[in-house]
Amino acid sequence: MSRIGKLPVPIPSGVELKFSGTTVSVRGPKGILERQLPPKVEVKVEDGKVVVAPLDTSDRVSRSMYGLTRTLIANMVQGVQKPFSKSLEVVGVGYRAELKGDKLNLQVGLSHDVNVVIPKTMTCKVDKLTTIHLESPDKELVGRIAAEIRSYRPCEPYKGKGIKYTDERVRRKEGKTGT
Repeated sequence: MSRIGKLPVPIPSGVELKFSGTTVSVRGPKGILERQLPPKVEVKVEDGKVVVAPLDTSDRVSRSMYGLTRTLIANMVQGVQKPFSKSLEVVGVGYRAELKGDKLNLQVGLSHDVNVVIPKTMTCKVDKLTTIHLESPDKELVGRIAAEIRSYRPCEPYKGKGIKYTDERVRRKEGKTGT
């Protein structure tokens, strides 16, 4: 059985949870999130806390899903209070990023510019043409968009050129002359 799934999720003041069937909606000061919950999981609100339990403890799918469900609800509650954020660095001569409306324009050594559409629920800021800051109440969305941006030019190990997370360490290699 999941140890994480057994922990209740506290509901802070200013955050509302609504359940309708298998859909949960969380409203807070930083936004509104909605998610379809997996079946075979029971979700209850007791004493200002959300308690998740499997419907059938002998069913393997039910047991495996209730820890995930608890974590998804906890991330939603946390996100509507304080949004999740990721930062990326663009490293390389001539590499730059610009924000044009709702599109992020990347010049990363390809034969063309790459345009990434930023969703409306996410805010994006670019500092000094080399640092990209993403912020949203949805943790999954922040990670997915950051990974998509990084995938256009991952950091290479010889010169360190490319797009990397700010907290990422790129393991550098010596070239052919390093004997």
